[in-house]
Amino acid sequence: MAISRAQLLKELLPGINALFGLEYEKYDNEHGEIYDTESSDRSFEEEVKLSGFGSAPVKNEGSAIAYDNGQESFTARYTHETIAMGFSITEEAMEDNLYDSLSARYTKALARAMAYTKQTKAAALLNTGFATFNSGDGVTLFNTAHPTVSGTTNSNRPAVNVDLNETSLEQAVIDIAAYVDERGLLIAARPRKLIVPPSLQFVATRLLETSLRVGTADNDINAINSNGSIPEGYTINHYLTDADAFFITTDIPNGMKHFERTPMTTSMDGDFDTGNVRYKARERYSFGVSDPLGIYGSPGV
Repeated sequence: MAISRAQLLKELLPGINALFGLEYEKYDNEHGEIYDTESSDRSFEEEVKLSGFGSAPVKNEGSAIAYDNGQESFTARYTHETIAMGFSITEEAMEDNLYDSLSARYTKALARAMAYTKQTKAAALLNTGFATFNSGDGVTLFNTAHPTVSGTTNSNRPAVNVDLNETSLEQAVIDIAAYVDERGLLIAARPRKLIVPPSLQFVATRLLETSLRVGTADNDINAINSNGSIPEGYTINHYLTDADAFFITTDIPNGMKHFERTPMTTSMDGDFDTGNVRYKARERYSFGVSDPLGIYGSPGV
C-alpha cells in the first residue's frame, strides 16, 4: 500500500516546525568487529578444513622415511539470503508535500530497517551458538568438545558457565592458548578482542583498562592489562540478547565470516497507471563460521 495524503495529513499542514520519528541514528556495521568480510560470485560458498600432518618421527639410520597423509576434516557452507524492502508514495502525496522530500525521509528509514536486519542476523550466530547453531564440525559453535581427525578435542567455551570477571577472562586466555590442530599439534592461538553486550561495558573497562587489579585493596598489577592479553580491547555489540554472555575473537584465520554476494542497491520508479513512486533496497549476503576456533564464548551464569 502506498503512503497517502491521509497518512501524512500533519505534514501537509502549514506551520509545522519539525517532523520526527524517522531521524533516529542506528548502530551500524557492528558485525565488522566480529566477522571478516569477503565477496562472493556464487549462490553459496563452501570452505573445507584440511588436516595437516602429525609430529615428525625420528628416522633411524638406514630406515625408510615415514610418509603421512593429509585429509579433509569438515566443510563449512554459506548460503546467501536476499534481504529486500520497499515503500511507495502516492502521486498526490508527492505533489502536496510543502516542506521536505518525503522520499529522503523514508529512504533514511528504509536504510535503517535494512541495517537492523543485517546486524541481528550477524549477532544471531553468537546468540544461538551455545544451543542450536552448529559449526561445520557438527557440534554447537561454542562447545567443550570440537572434534579433530586425530581424536583430540578443542574447547572454545568454559567447562562451567561463568560470568565476565578477572578469573574467567584469564581462564579464557589459557584455554585459547591450548588449542591444537586437526592432528593434535599445538597452535599458537591468541585472543584478539572482547565482545560484550551493553550491560557488561563497565565491567570490560575495569578489567582491560585499569593498571591495578579490580576490587582488591592490594597493590597488585592488572595482569590482563599489563600482559596485553586482549590486545584489541573490547567492543560493544548492541544486538546480543544475553545480558551476561561475553565473547572473544582470536587470531585463528578463517573463523567468523561474512560473504557479500550483492552489495546493497537502491532504486526507484514510477507506476504509470497510479502515478505512485516506488522505492526499494536490496542486498544478498550470508554470515557463518569456517573454523570455530576463531571465537570463544561464555553464556554467563
